[in-house]
Amino acid sequence: MFSYFADLAKVLGNGHRLELIELLAQGEQPVEVLSQRTGLSFANASQHLQQLRKAGLVVGRRSGKNIIYRLEDGPIVETITALRKLAEHNVAAVQDVVATYFDQLDNLDPIGPDDLMDRMRTGSVTLLDVRPEDEFRAAHIPGALNIDLQALESRIAELPMDMEIVAYCRGAYCVLSFQAVKLLRARGYRVTRFSEGLPEWRASGRAVATA
Repeated sequence: MFSYFADLAKVLGNGHRLELIELLAQGEQPVEVLSQRTGLSFANASQHLQQLRKAGLVVGRRSGKNIIYRLEDGPIVETITALRKLAEHNVAAVQDVVATYFDQLDNLDPIGPDDLMDRMRTGSVTLLDVRPEDEFRAAHIPGALNIDLQALESRIAELPMDMEIVAYCRGAYCVLSFQAVKLLRARGYRVTRFSEGLPEWRASGRAVATA
């Protein structure tokens, strides 16, 4: 049994594969899009996806000339989240990156899922999803407004100045939400981050919406 566990850990022991898992946790994607968003070549992305498929972590389907991948069922997001938390607690290099990079981008505590739900029930916040539109359409937190980070500055007038904004994206360390917070604060908005992302929200059993 421990050998089986170790074999699975070997598949997960690659940063590119973990990034692919995070992207697929947003919704199914063709190899071409995964290649573009990770910066991997098409062939390299395909090889990593094949390793994930053999391990039972992703499944692919053909659509015309494209292969579309999605996460397999099971506690995959929970496993990656647990790995992140273990690294934050035990790996000095991770702690250093958080302190020297992410804390400089946003040194204010983000809000958690329970707090976010309470604020959304009372209508006291605007929830901003800064992921690309295709990821938003695949699944998003109900009530969220989608403005891709690249379009945020040109569409900033769509956001209310008199209400707190909570930004979220793919996960706890997705830089899109950090950059959105920085931009909006520079324009005088009251804005904070959601402490997690869409995958963790869905994995916890909370409802998601599709467009």
